[in-house]
Amino acid sequence: MSQTPSSEFVRATAVERQGDHTFTAELDAGWKVGGAVNGGYLLGVAGRALRDLNPSTPDPLVISTFYLGPSTEGPVDISTRTLREGRSTASYGIELSQNGAPTVSAMATMGNLGALPDDVATTATPPQLPPPDECISVAEASDDFHKAAPIIDRFDMRLDPATAGFAVGKPSGRGLLQGWIRLIDGADPDPLSLLTFLDSFPPVMFDLGRFNWAPTMELTAHVRALPAPGWISARISTRNIAGGMFEEDCDLWDSTGRLVAQSRQLARQPRG
Repeated sequence: MSQTPSSEFVRATAVERQGDHTFTAELDAGWKVGGAVNGGYLLGVAGRALRDLNPSTPDPLVISTFYLGPSTEGPVDISTRTLREGRSTASYGIELSQNGAPTVSAMATMGNLGALPDDVATTATPPQLPPPDECISVAEASDDFHKAAPIIDRFDMRLDPATAGFAVGKPSGRGLLQGWIRLIDGADPDPLSLLTFLDSFPPVMFDLGRFNWAPTMELTAHVRALPAPGWISARISTRNIAGGMFEEDCDLWDSTGRLVAQSRQLARQPRG
């Protein structure tokens, strides 16, 4: 199934143009985690505005995002500024605000992934995962978890049993999560949904026995290719916890085994 205007993700990230460089959107409560709207979902909204700003560069190539405060459901104002528009890429600043206060500030370079050269040379390898049917569905989480993180109902997310021990009180301590993800309505992935997938799995700190949600301070995402239809596989890891903060790296692979998106974020250790 392909992305269509009727897909849930497209509806939830819709923006309305108000001026040459301004938009508004309605943030959906179904994409919240721990009382705040998820940062990956906000990336999808920002990407949608930048796509509408300049349809000749429809795809995010890189976006670096600072989260200045929590966002909640309801209206959001979006302002953009053009930094440079070239023949194949364009760079912009973008800011999301609620009640007059900025909550997200980002810089992005947009392009056309379909027009890029098709050569691939990489030493990276996709995660070795059991088939989705042999993985643990996040839908099986407790009612309390669903209430705290309604965003998980937006996805069909399956965790590798080898990295899901935290769910039964037995985290591995490796700082590693792996699994599969797709949109709950079966819509195929596109570059904007990849932005959201990069920040949609449980925090990797769960695998270290450190629970509760971890607020992101900054996230940089690279989208490397148009994803093929089907499941996206993910590997999320951390290597350094210091000063009350940790980094979280995420790689996404499409159904053909191609690396299609990467991110690194700096986040605060889980509270509580």
